[in-house]
Amino acid sequence: MPSPLGPLDGRPFAAVVFDMDGTLIDSTAVVVRSWIRWAQEHDVDPRRLQGFHGVPAAAIVAELLPGPRHQDALRRITELELADTDGIEVLPGAAEALAALAPAHSAIATSCTAPLAAARIEASGLKAPEVLVTADDVERGKPHPDPFLLASRRLGVDPAHCLVVEDAPGGLAAARAAGCATLAVVTTTPREELGDAADAVVTDLSHVVFSRTGGGVLVSPAPPGSR
Repeated sequence: MPSPLGPLDGRPFAAVVFDMDGTLIDSTAVVVRSWIRWAQEHDVDPRRLQGFHGVPAAAIVAELLPGPRHQDALRRITELELADTDGIEVLPGAAEALAALAPAHSAIATSCTAPLAAARIEASGLKAPEVLVTADDVERGKPHPDPFLLASRRLGVDPAHCLVVEDAPGGLAAARAAGCATLAVVTTTPREELGDAADAVVTDLSHVVFSRTGGGVLVSPAPPGSR
């Protein structure tokens, strides 16, 4: 019977780079509340917010409100998101995945700014890896490859030997552009929208097990009944 992980099963990786929101933590309600309020305050049709999941806030604001209103609008969404962390939770399997890869075989590459990433990590209680790449660290965020290229460089590994775990098409595109292998989780995006963009797709991180061997990091299907 074919493995649900396809070409990823049994392939050794030097490290794993995780997206944060929607991959390791559930912040969907917070994100929706903040951006809906922002849209209402700035006379932006909330329907225009669709399709931006995983894109840095600065790029979203620049697309929706170019020109002289940009800086004030960006400052406002930053305020709203930093002020609202109620209900953020660690997603299934996320803590176990990071623990299995600690201390030096994983990183987070997020479209959040550094202050927002810190606030959400603290609110979730997640024990984050030492390498954390945020929107403040790169000139171009996802869907450009820069976040994953920087994460792999800070880990000291070749991007071609990295596995990226993502929940959004834009993040998967960024990982592919960086030359990384990709594993998608179906936490915020329908499976049919992820299949062609990823090497493999699973429901969430509780469906896989990460292990470290002499040859590197392996990802395998979780045993039946373990979830």
